[in-house]
Amino acid sequence: MGRGKVVDFVDAVRRGDADPHKYVEKSLEEIARKDPLFNMFITIRSEIPEKINLKGRLPGVPIAVKDNIVTRGLRTTCASRILENFIPQYSATVVKLLEKEGAIIIGKTNMDEFAMGALGTTSAFGPTLNPLDPDLSPGGSSSGSAAAVASGVVDIALGSDTGGSIRLPAAWTGIFGLKPTYGAVSRFGLISYADSMDQIGPMSSSASDLALLFSIISSYDSMDPTSSQNPWGNSLEKISLSPPNFDHLHGLNIVVPRELAEHPEADENIVSNFWKGIKKLEGEGAQIIEISEPLFLKVPQIYYVIAFSEASSNLARFDGVRYGSRVVPPDDLDWDSYYMENRSMFGWEVKRRIVLGSFILSKGYYDMYYSQALKARGMIKRKVEELLGKGRVIATPGSPIRPLPIDYDATDLSKLNSIDAPLMIANLAGLPAITVPMGTAFNSPLSIQLIGPPWSDDRLIELAKVMEEIFG
Repeated sequence: MGRGKVVDFVDAVRRGDADPHKYVEKSLEEIARKDPLFNMFITIRSEIPEKINLKGRLPGVPIAVKDNIVTRGLRTTCASRILENFIPQYSATVVKLLEKEGAIIIGKTNMDEFAMGALGTTSAFGPTLNPLDPDLSPGGSSSGSAAAVASGVVDIALGSDTGGSIRLPAAWTGIFGLKPTYGAVSRFGLISYADSMDQIGPMSSSASDLALLFSIISSYDSMDPTSSQNPWGNSLEKISLSPPNFDHLHGLNIVVPRELAEHPEADENIVSNFWKGIKKLEGEGAQIIEISEPLFLKVPQIYYVIAFSEASSNLARFDGVRYGSRVVPPDDLDWDSYYMENRSMFGWEVKRRIVLGSFILSKGYYDMYYSQALKARGMIKRKVEELLGKGRVIATPGSPIRPLPIDYDATDLSKLNSIDAPLMIANLAGLPAITVPMGTAFNSPLSIQLIGPPWSDDRLIELAKVMEEIFG
């Protein structure tokens, strides 16, 4: 198994054997050829910068950025008509960090509107299609970033993850995706959906490139009050350059909660192949601990109460006065009518979540729903951290079902419920989680998700490198 494409390219640039301008030109050519097929980008950079920082850690490396991360001078829409013409006056901290290291923001990727959706189909700019099979969803909400990596037009991308929005599309397109520990990556410049769970994270075609990208975007930021100083120093970059170390797997205790691995709506073939993968890890020295924890089946209910409540509050600012486009001039209507006219620009899924969130936070229901959900979130967090004691990790399928058809009825929650609990539990508890591909079977991508204790992101990436070697 070779190193990552980006890691190798950077090495070649430093030896004088590669031209960064050609890397960017090739990426733009591939985007021009493939984007019409998969609808991966909302905005594509039209010009290559004349000067590229060749001394940075990503000299001339093109990177796709999800369209809810603001970029100075480059349109940022959140895949919504209400922000269709928004040109930010500043860049998110992660964008500044990448550009400082020589990376080229090649374009802004399609996504579910305001990151609300699991299929990549609620965008006002049309659905993203899965490069593995255009009849299938690529997963959401970071659908465009995942498709851009999976199609090969870029090797690395940024997504955001509030309830699995990096890891599900990574699983359905066969790439790597990391949801970092809450606070490890600055959220300054990320347009919030549910800010107690939102997190920016890396997506890539290899574990080494994932480590390199994460080493650049993970740092303390005084502009983000939830940001923390990470404990890894320069060890992440070393991980990107080093060969897989199987010592990380020997003696590792892997906890498999049956309720997360074998949901009633899970695909039997997917679950069967997941257990085959777990057995392989056991054969390489890991120790498997099966448990039952029925409390985990309540994760989606707790998550949705909190997420919808935060969404209704965060999106109140998009009224055509403070932020967003205007349907009608403010002088033509009374305030209530004007507010409602402008809010009509939201898509149906965003409206649904705002209405439900507003109901939950209303007088008489706040204590009944929101306060109880916060208490239940604390219970879930304590239970998960207890399971992760003594250096354990939790393993689940990356997705317990196959990618759904692109025209799947998103109001039918029967299948979607099975993917929620394994993914959302990491967001509720603020834990790092990584999706690792493990090949294909019956024309469907397979993957394993690992969830670790707080600040074990480096260890999860080390394990991903080992699993990349095992699963090929």
